[in-house]
Amino acid sequence: MKQCGLFRILFLVMGLAWPALASAEYPDHSIKVIVAWPPGGATDIVGRLLADRLALSLKQAVVVENRPGANGNIGTEGFVKMPPDGYALQIATAESLGINPHVYKKLGYDAERDFDVIALLAQTSFVLAVKSSLSVKDVQSFIALAKSEPGKTTLGNYGIGSTSHLTAAAFELASGAKVLHVPYRGLSPVINALLTGEIDAAFVSANSAVGLQQSGQLKILGAASANRLPLVPDVPTFTEQGMAGFTGGNWYGVVAPKGLAPDVKKRLVEEVQKIAHSDSFIQKAVASSLEMRYLEADAFADFLRAERAKWGEIVAKEEIQVGQ
Repeated sequence: MKQCGLFRILFLVMGLAWPALASAEYPDHSIKVIVAWPPGGATDIVGRLLADRLALSLKQAVVVENRPGANGNIGTEGFVKMPPDGYALQIATAESLGINPHVYKKLGYDAERDFDVIALLAQTSFVLAVKSSLSVKDVQSFIALAKSEPGKTTLGNYGIGSTSHLTAAAFELASGAKVLHVPYRGLSPVINALLTGEIDAAFVSANSAVGLQQSGQLKILGAASANRLPLVPDVPTFTEQGMAGFTGGNWYGVVAPKGLAPDVKKRLVEEVQKIAHSDSFIQKAVASSLEMRYLEADAFADFLRAERAKWGEIVAKEEIQVGQ
């Protein structure tokens, strides 16, 4: 009888302790930040800046995992299968949540329903760069050249369905010019093609072109940004050159698999907001040629809906599709 009483006490103690163990305070182990692109690019830079600061604020290891391929689809498709427990985050881009749902016949995730959004952190804007020998001096003279021989002026891009490609498609629609789109496997091959004269022009990141402009190896005609870019302050925007409101580039936000517990989501939203407004994050991001653009969760969700609608319209009008 005494032994039975002892077992009852043990079971009672275990029962009282179990809720405390089951509801350990978040986070109690390491966190992954998924980057669906190779190391070294802007998405990777944002991921590592975020990971470093989250590790400090959450007092847990935060590890960046690069899972590149298929315009961001490989990493994103794997990400949505991860548990929605706050231990997996992804740096989302315009491709993964805005463009890919429209250009791929089959997609292993639903851009509207498979994510809990945390915040938009930053963006980059493209510039229109042309080979040094091209006889144009600004955006309007480039448009005139493209219109004079429709479909002959070559415009390189980072690959079909990339933001570089879609910005070029948007440029066609906005200007009325018709160009020949030439896809490459990323930024570096596009820059090399400009330098060798293999292509006439391309929408590229400002930091990839500014040094080459200064050395006379290519020309930058316009900035596809709302305001002049600090990196190339002498380059007028497309709006200043008669294409009102024309912008193009990429953006970088934080998302989690759908189904986060409200308290975990609240904690992540608060921590990311602090990081986004911290001097250390802003200074390092700007030094990497990123433009700061913070949107909290609800505003980011509205932004994503607008992005999907914008890119969907361009994809439909230009009949862009990746055959897989």
